[in-house]
Amino acid sequence: MDYNRVNRSFSAWLTAERGMTENTREAYLSDILKFQQTLASSGKEADKVSTEDLHGFVAAMHDLGISPRTQARFISSLRSFYTFLKLEGLTSVNPALQLEMPHIGLHLPEVLTVEEINAMIGECDISDILGRRNRAMMELFYSCGLRVSELVNLQLDNIYPDESYLMISGKGNKQRIVPVSDTALHLLLSWITDDRPTLDIQPKAENTVFLNRRGNALTRNMVFIIVRQLAELAGIDKTISPHTLRHSFATHLLEGGAPLNIIQQMLGHSSIATTEIYLHVDRTRLRDEILLYHPRNIQK
Repeated sequence: MDYNRVNRSFSAWLTAERGMTENTREAYLSDILKFQQTLASSGKEADKVSTEDLHGFVAAMHDLGISPRTQARFISSLRSFYTFLKLEGLTSVNPALQLEMPHIGLHLPEVLTVEEINAMIGECDISDILGRRNRAMMELFYSCGLRVSELVNLQLDNIYPDESYLMISGKGNKQRIVPVSDTALHLLLSWITDDRPTLDIQPKAENTVFLNRRGNALTRNMVFIIVRQLAELAGIDKTISPHTLRHSFATHLLEGGAPLNIIQQMLGHSSIATTEIYLHVDRTRLRDEILLYHPRNIQK
C-alpha cells in the first residue's frame, strides 16, 4: 500500500467529508503515521490487519502508560482511517469498529473567579499598544467564550458593531452569532480604529483583527503565552490557558441562571452533552459552599 498517497487522500477526506479543523486533522494524521510505523516494524500492511491486531496495538499503548484520553483519540483515528479505506475499496472490512473506548473519568475544567479575571485584565499595560490589544483580547475572550482558534482567526468583516455581535466560524466551519458586551465592543473598536492602523500590516493579515507588533496574525501559542503571563502578574496560582477563560465564561453564565441550551449555542457545542460538564462544575461548587457554611459542618 502506498501510504504517502493514501495519507494525502485521507487528509483531504477528513477535511472535506468530516469537516475537521486543521488541528484535529493533524492529530489524526499523526496517530495514523505512528500506527503505520508500528505496522512496518511487524511487516504487516494496513489492509491485512485484524481486530485482534488492533486490540494488541491499544493494549501496548496501555502498557506504556498512555493516558486513556490519548488512547481514545487513537481509536477514533483508527476508526476514521479504516472507514476511509473501506470507502475507497482498499479494504473489505473495518477492523476498528469493534474496538472499545477506554473509560475516561470526568475532567473538571479549571475555572477563574470574576475577581481573578478582572485582575488579569487589570494587568494589561494600556500605555502600550500591545497592552491595549491584550486588554481587548481578554475582554473578548471572557465576553464571548471564544476558542483561541476563533479569536486568532477573527476577521474585520466578522464584526457587526451596530448590532453588537460577532459572526464566528467554529469547529467544522460551523458559523454562529455571538453577542458582545458593551465593554468588550468598545475596547475592540478602539483597537481596530486607533491602534491597529499604526502597525505595518502584512498582506496576508489585512483582514485579521488581532496582530503582533510586526503586523502578522497572532498565533495560538502567542495567545497562550500572553494569558499565562497575565495570570502570573495577577498572582493567580492555577493552571491557566486561553481555554480557562472559555470555561469560566460558561460556568459564570450557568451560575447566573442561563439555560444550558443558550450556553450551548454561545459556545458552539454540537451536542448538549458537551455543555453539561458545567452542570457538574456548578454542583461541585454548590456542594463546597454548603459544606463551608452549613451549621452542622462549622467547627466550633
